[in-house]
Amino acid sequence: MISLLLAFFTSFISTILIIRTQKLHGAISGDKDFDGPQKFHTKTVPRIGGLAIGLGIFASIAINHQITPQGYEKFLTLFCALPAFGIGLTEDLTKKVSVRIRLIFTAFGALLASLFLNALITRLDIPGIDLALTVPVIAMIFTIFAVTGLANAYNIIDGFNGLSSMVGIITLLALGYMGIKFGDTTIIFLSFAMASAILGFFVLNYPRGLIFLGDGGAYLIGFWVAILSVLLVSRHPEISPWFALMVNAYPIMETLFTIYRRKFHQGKSPGHPDGIHFHSLIFRRILNRTRINTELDWFNANSRTSPYLWILSSLATIPAILFWQSTQTLIGFFILFTISYMWLYKKMVTFKTPNWLRI
Repeated sequence: MISLLLAFFTSFISTILIIRTQKLHGAISGDKDFDGPQKFHTKTVPRIGGLAIGLGIFASIAINHQITPQGYEKFLTLFCALPAFGIGLTEDLTKKVSVRIRLIFTAFGALLASLFLNALITRLDIPGIDLALTVPVIAMIFTIFAVTGLANAYNIIDGFNGLSSMVGIITLLALGYMGIKFGDTTIIFLSFAMASAILGFFVLNYPRGLIFLGDGGAYLIGFWVAILSVLLVSRHPEISPWFALMVNAYPIMETLFTIYRRKFHQGKSPGHPDGIHFHSLIFRRILNRTRINTELDWFNANSRTSPYLWILSSLATIPAILFWQSTQTLIGFFILFTISYMWLYKKMVTFKTPNWLRI
C-alpha cells in the first residue's frame, strides 16, 4: 500500500510541478499545434505528463524493493520500458522524431523484455500457429511485433483528455485482478503501481486538460500493459491467450482499423495522421453536433468524449475477466466486439449515428 500511495503522490506532485513551471519549459514541452487533424485543444499545454508517470512508477518500485527485496524483476521491467518511454519523451520535446524511429526503439525494448523477463507469446490456442510459436525465434519476433503494436496503439488512441490514461487504468486493474487470482505478486504490484501512477496524472488531465500525456506517457503505458499481458499469460498457462487480446481489444482494434483505413482506403502511409479515428468521430458526430461558440463549449465536448471509449473498453474487459479460461468463448466475444466496432464506425462516418448514442 505504501508503494501504491508513493506512486500516486509522486506522479501527482510531479504533474503539478510541471504545470506550475510551464513558463520555464513551455517553449520546448508545450503542445502548440492547434491545426492538426487530431488536435482538439485551444491553448498551449505541456505534453510531458508521461514524465510524472515515469517518476511515480520508479519511486514505487524503489521503495517496494527496500521493503520486500525479491530480485530485480520489477526494475528490469522498468529498464525494458525505457527505450519506448525515452524516445516518446524525446518526440514530446523536439517534435522531430519519426514514427518509424519510435517504433524501432519500442521494438528494442520489447526485445529486452523477451530476453531478460522471458516475456514471450508462445501460444494463441490456434493449431498451426501454436506449432510455429514453439520455435523460439518466431515466438520472439511475434512478441516484439505485438508489444510494439500495442504500445503504439496507446499513442493512437491518445486524442482526448483522459482517454488513453483511463483505458490503461481499466486494463491494468483487470491484469492486477488476475494477478490476485493466481497469487502472482509481481503482476499484482506492477499492475496496481502503474495504475496508481497514471491516476496521479489523470486527476489533472481530466477533465480540464491542464497537461497532456504526450508520446512518452502513451508509449510507457502501452508498453507496460503489453508486457504485463504477455507475462501474465506466459506465467499462468491456465489463462487463455485470448484474455490478453480481449482486455486490449479497443486499442488493438483501433490500430488495425487505422492501418486498414489509411493504407487501403485512403492510399496513404499507416503513419500518416488523420482525423477520423473512432474517438474523433464521437467528438464530431455526437458531441459537436452544434456549432461551438465558446471555449467552454469546446471544453465540454472534449471532456464528454472519453467516457464513451471508457465504456467501450470495459465492454471488452468484463468478458475477459469472466471467461478467462475459455478460448472459444473469448474468441466469440472478440468477433462480437469487432463487428460492433465496425458497425458503429460505419454508422458514424456515414452520418447515421444511432440516437441511443446521443446521451
